[in-house]
Amino acid sequence: MKKRIAFRTMGANSTHKWAMLRGLVTSLVVHERIVTTVAKAKEMQRLSENMITTAKKTDKLHARRLINKFIYTKHAQAKLMHVLGPRYQFREGGYTRVMKLAKPKMKDKSDMAVIEYVDRPGEIRAARPPAAFQNLSLEEVMEKLGIKDEAVVLDGDDQVQEAVLVGKEDKP
Repeated sequence: MKKRIAFRTMGANSTHKWAMLRGLVTSLVVHERIVTTVAKAKEMQRLSENMITTAKKTDKLHARRLINKFIYTKHAQAKLMHVLGPRYQFREGGYTRVMKLAKPKMKDKSDMAVIEYVDRPGEIRAARPPAAFQNLSLEEVMEKLGIKDEAVVLDGDDQVQEAVLVGKEDKP
């Protein structure tokens, strides 16, 4: 009886499996949605969520070094630290979603899935808001995020006629 098995083998030795998973996670960070098999998607979901959690940490130097060990490209490393980490600052987990596709792969009939990040523009299905924002009004959410309200003057047709920052005067 096999016990304490942490990962699926996916028909490959460990070096090939880890290289494949690192490449998939790097592609997910760059493109924010990829199509792969269900088994690969479930494995990389754990790893990509760990990378987001690492990017959210307060010790940025240590987090960057941990991410550099796992993510291949510099562009993906920077996106993870500067875009995805702050995006999920108030979400406590569940950064990715795996959805099975209806049709299997043509060659070997393996089940296919889409894995994507939640709370992003163009997502397939809208995610529930983070627990910290579920019972708050829009003003309270903006205050919690640190977004200052700007005074916007609207005409009768609800089009922006003039935007004036609060506390600043227009220059002639």
